[in-house]
Amino acid sequence: MTNRYRRHNELMIRIGLGGVDDEENPRAILWGKRLEWPMLLLAIWIILDWYLKAKGLSDPFFTQFTDWFIWTCFSAELSIMLALVDDRWRYLRQNWLNPIIILTGIPVLFGVDLFYSGVLRSLRLLIMLGILLKVSQDLRQILSRHHLGKTMAIAFLFLVISGFLISGIDPAFKGPLDGIWWAWVTMTTVGYGDLVPSTTEGRLFGMLLILAGIALFSMLTASFSVFFIERDEKEMVEKEDRNIQRIGQLEARLDRIEHHLARAVTTLERLEALEARERSPRQSEKADPSQKPSEPE
Repeated sequence: MTNRYRRHNELMIRIGLGGVDDEENPRAILWGKRLEWPMLLLAIWIILDWYLKAKGLSDPFFTQFTDWFIWTCFSAELSIMLALVDDRWRYLRQNWLNPIIILTGIPVLFGVDLFYSGVLRSLRLLIMLGILLKVSQDLRQILSRHHLGKTMAIAFLFLVISGFLISGIDPAFKGPLDGIWWAWVTMTTVGYGDLVPSTTEGRLFGMLLILAGIALFSMLTASFSVFFIERDEKEMVEKEDRNIQRIGQLEARLDRIEHHLARAVTTLERLEALEARERSPRQSEKADPSQKPSEPE
């Protein structure tokens, strides 16, 4: 585990969103990863709910339905993970924010107006930011693997979230469409200037969005560059593999030819040896004329 990954996990544990520990069983780790993306969709729902409440567009029935839906999702995730993990106390200790939201949200669900109702909704926004931080490790892995489609989808998701946030923070934006348009031209560092934040909070958010846009589009540019470079390298590697295969075939043919030549040379040497043996007695007889055949008596 690298130092960066360790620091990331320590930060998530401190804010109560540590997730599943690496020492847990494989099934719990697998389900922890599977539940990250549904919880990310829940984070988008929390942003939409926060925007509607900030603009006064939600009715009491929708507010109650949203509270029950969010509470049910948090309860379901906690129940599933507690049933799968081996060390439940460690999981609760590393994810202490989820039980707090579930327990403090029970009176609110039944219409009890308590002093911490607004704090509870702020905690939901904190949960949303935590979920985004939680999948940041997956985001880095995706970018490192150059999956351009997923990278573009994540960039678009970040763009939509930023549009909703700025439209709820700054009164200069009439609706989410204005916020999304402003987020688009801000992240791309184009800056038409037709929509400008009028509050200090909006300007601070714009500064952060500019930095995020520079970093994001730099990574996209690098990913596109690496994509085309890898594609060219892949073609070169395929050509080299074909050439290596042909060279291997030629070497195999040369080996077979050399083997046949070696056998032919061995056969010729044996034939020459046999001929030499046959010629040697004849030559010895011709070389000793004193030996004559005996005459009959």
